[in-house]
Amino acid sequence: MLDAIVNSINAAIGFVNAVLWSEWQVLIYLLIIAGVWFTFRLGALQLRQFGHMFSLMRGSGKADSSGISSFQALCTSLSARVGTGNLAGVAMAISLGGAGAVFWMWVIAILGMATGFAESLLAQVYKVRDQHKEFRGGPAYYIQQGLGSRWLALLFAVCLFLGYGLFFSAMQANTITDALNYAYDIPTKYSGLAITLLAGVIVIGGLRAIARFAEIVVPFMGIVYVLTTLIITALNIHLVPDMLSDIITSAFGLQEAGAGALGAAIKNGIQRGLYSNEAGSGSAPHAAASASPHPNHPAVQGYVQMLGVFFDTIILCTCTAIVILLAGGASSGEMEGIRLTQAAMTTHMGVYGGHFVSIAITLFAFTSVVANYAYAESNLRIFKCDNTAGRSAYTVAYLGMVLWGSSASLAAVWAAADAALGMMTVVNVTALILLTPTIVAVSKDYFAKTDAGEDVSFKLGDCKIQGKPEKDIWVGKP
Repeated sequence: MLDAIVNSINAAIGFVNAVLWSEWQVLIYLLIIAGVWFTFRLGALQLRQFGHMFSLMRGSGKADSSGISSFQALCTSLSARVGTGNLAGVAMAISLGGAGAVFWMWVIAILGMATGFAESLLAQVYKVRDQHKEFRGGPAYYIQQGLGSRWLALLFAVCLFLGYGLFFSAMQANTITDALNYAYDIPTKYSGLAITLLAGVIVIGGLRAIARFAEIVVPFMGIVYVLTTLIITALNIHLVPDMLSDIITSAFGLQEAGAGALGAAIKNGIQRGLYSNEAGSGSAPHAAASASPHPNHPAVQGYVQMLGVFFDTIILCTCTAIVILLAGGASSGEMEGIRLTQAAMTTHMGVYGGHFVSIAITLFAFTSVVANYAYAESNLRIFKCDNTAGRSAYTVAYLGMVLWGSSASLAAVWAAADAALGMMTVVNVTALILLTPTIVAVSKDYFAKTDAGEDVSFKLGDCKIQGKPEKDIWVGKP
């Protein structure tokens, strides 16, 4: 009887993944449509106001008693975004789609920036206060308050708990312990215990502790990775023109391989770009909702979180691509994933290249483990478990999954996590489309105030909002 139930569950998960990810690839089309839709409805703001996005970072370090700073929210979302996809995912795209996949990864990142802006703006509009009077929010909140759909909000929250709260944390822990075991022969049970204890020390301090951790670690690992790539590029500067030419010609099928290579480049570039930047999945809005933006307007955090998509894909994924392509990786068809990245780094840095990649994977994956906790914890209020007992129960379950995942065989868990993420994305993008009038109205309010040189602080009544946001959030300046 039990075997029959398990087989039925596995069959259902397999069907969902086939529809969303592999055979029908519904999610790829859905996210492309969302990116194009919001690029159009928002007047291509990711291009038109590209510089403004960076200018807002000047005040991003400010916070108050109700929320973390915009910069901390950005780093928290990057903690989850920046992971093995930036190292292994890019390598997979290049090995399967050639150098041209990099170009299409850029295209989907630019479109995804508009989607990231939209979902983070909504997270701010419909955020709430928890029992500690701190901001919380995310798709479940703007679905419930903006669309008035409790069941759809619960569906999203359940998928998030399973995906980010439990499954993804176990898998990231598994990635770390496997990398350390492969590189340094460290037994997985010991490294797994260390990861669990360290994660517990950080997450027990709540969102603010996680944000402080992200604020330190994410910029450090990002800067080191970018500087390493710049050094490699400088040492191989004579190869850069050919590399750029290869990316462009491969992207448009102008090489001998023709249409087959063009299709592979487009498919793999778009797919890996979507997986990496997470725009539209509904994960980053949880970090966005927790911030107290300065100036105090929902659109400000939209711009800041849009920068996260840019940094994740345009910057970090491009760094990995450069390292691989300058090492001749596009022709290494027999290598895939992290091995291709390791081989490329070894080509450039000798034996230290392998150590660099192992350390990078460990840091990238561990920050994801910690950020995943914050995302799921933000939804406790949806289940009316925003209390000491509810938070303690979730923390125990989360740490248990991290410890278990560090040494388990996770094939079935991967499949379940993919299904949960896919369902999250479908629900979130549907909500985004339905809430487009609010997204456009709040954006236009910000555009009008900045163009007029006015105080941009937002309050309810400045423009028409769908549903019923909490009244005590947007009542003027914080």
